[in-house]
Amino acid sequence: MVSSPNGDAEKDAPDNLSLAGDGFDTVVKAKQAVDAVCPKVVSCADILALAARDVVVLAGGPSFNVELGRRDGMVSKASLVKGNLPEPEFSLSQLNAMFAKHNLSQIDMIALSGAHTLGFSHCNRFAKRLYSFSSSSPVDPSLNAEYAQQLMSACPKDVDPSIAIDMDPETPRTFDNVYYQNLVSGKGLFTSDEVLFSDPASQPTVSDFAQSSGDFSGAFATAMRKLGRVGVKTGSQGSIRTDCTVIGS
Repeated sequence: MVSSPNGDAEKDAPDNLSLAGDGFDTVVKAKQAVDAVCPKVVSCADILALAARDVVVLAGGPSFNVELGRRDGMVSKASLVKGNLPEPEFSLSQLNAMFAKHNLSQIDMIALSGAHTLGFSHCNRFAKRLYSFSSSSPVDPSLNAEYAQQLMSACPKDVDPSIAIDMDPETPRTFDNVYYQNLVSGKGLFTSDEVLFSDPASQPTVSDFAQSSGDFSGAFATAMRKLGRVGVKTGSQGSIRTDCTVIGS
């Protein structure tokens, strides 16, 4: 949430540049509305956690209780982002290792990956799977052939770097379990998506979530609650900001 005049806050890291400005604005407006009634009690961190739940519900996904009482952090540096977000070419073991650092299990990780049922990606995040996968096969053989053709037409080799495409080609505006059905069909956009189905250690969970929206919804709610505890500040730690974009405000 923090803005830096020097362009070196967390939101300025390359992986975060595509986050939508109106998303940040929504949190700021909610904070202003809450503070008009109840100033300096509710943190920007709590509002962000509630907004994440609400957008899932508004898009047709499950509702779940959000634990509250977080305080806002005092550090926001672009340099701290690298190595703390999953990369699109991660293997199952790399994904598991990153999530385990935050007390999140493999099932939590697979459920949270289901958030790729919404949102978009820029072409450069998966171009290697289309044009330079390996010396014997330029196209990743785990990609559904028809889907690979769709991606190539949307993302030609010399594509404008600002072009983005939906991560869920089937129901991109609905929060549902179609993401997992896509993986079963070879329509995972990133290697780190498709590996969840191609690796035998995670395949049964993907198959379960693809068949049962209830199983996915339950696992997603559990994983979101656990994710909401990662790095939490309470008591005298951090602060409760007045302005979400300014540390210690």
